[in-house]
Amino acid sequence: MKTAVVTGASSGIGEATARLLADRGFRVICAARRAERIEALAKEIGGVAVACDITKDDDVARLVEAADGRLDVLVNNAGGALGLEPVAEADLDKWAQMIATNTLGTARVTKALLPAVLKAEGIIVFVTSIAADAGYEGGAGYCAAKAGERAIVESMRLELYDKPVRITEICPGLVETEEFSLTRFGGDKERAAKVYAGVAEPLTADDIADAIVYMATRPSRVNIDRLTIRPRAQAKHKMHREG
Repeated sequence: MKTAVVTGASSGIGEATARLLADRGFRVICAARRAERIEALAKEIGGVAVACDITKDDDVARLVEAADGRLDVLVNNAGGALGLEPVAEADLDKWAQMIATNTLGTARVTKALLPAVLKAEGIIVFVTSIAADAGYEGGAGYCAAKAGERAIVESMRLELYDKPVRITEICPGLVETEEFSLTRFGGDKERAAKVYAGVAEPLTADDIADAIVYMATRPSRVNIDRLTIRPRAQAKHKMHREG
């Protein structure tokens, strides 16, 4: 049985990806900070739960132990956005937290699990964002963190071009999940809801999971370097909102 690790598996895209990989026959190691949620998920899908804060070396070491030396798929999904303030009003502690998770945490997990992925001739899927493409008002901290993550992808693709491993990136646009915007706005439900207001059909976590699993299950000769996926209503910086 092939093995996959999914970070940030306690909700949203990570949870959906873990479920779909399990449906496709993978043994899924579900990693996230919230132990209760991933334990329930792992029990439901026949996987393994590892409580893991990707900013901590000891937690990542437990993830490596769970992989047991061989890993077919690594989905680097953990991360997220905090705040939407202009640079002039930046909360640099939030910036540091976003970089610690999206960029440094992803690097920590990838470095630790790379030997196991190489042994399996597997694939690493980085879940970045269209925020890595360019800055936008209020998004400098998050864009910087995701651009940093993209730099890891691009560098590794070149560094490992002659090795039996695939390095890939998926860049979602507007995805409506239960927690992304709620977390960004510190639990402010009204502000979080406005992100999706008037958008008839934003993407769902299942849409992104479907694309991730597609990427991960292509023949080993196929490397999907980068896949950008947006809802039909979103074209680069333009968003169609009804009403």
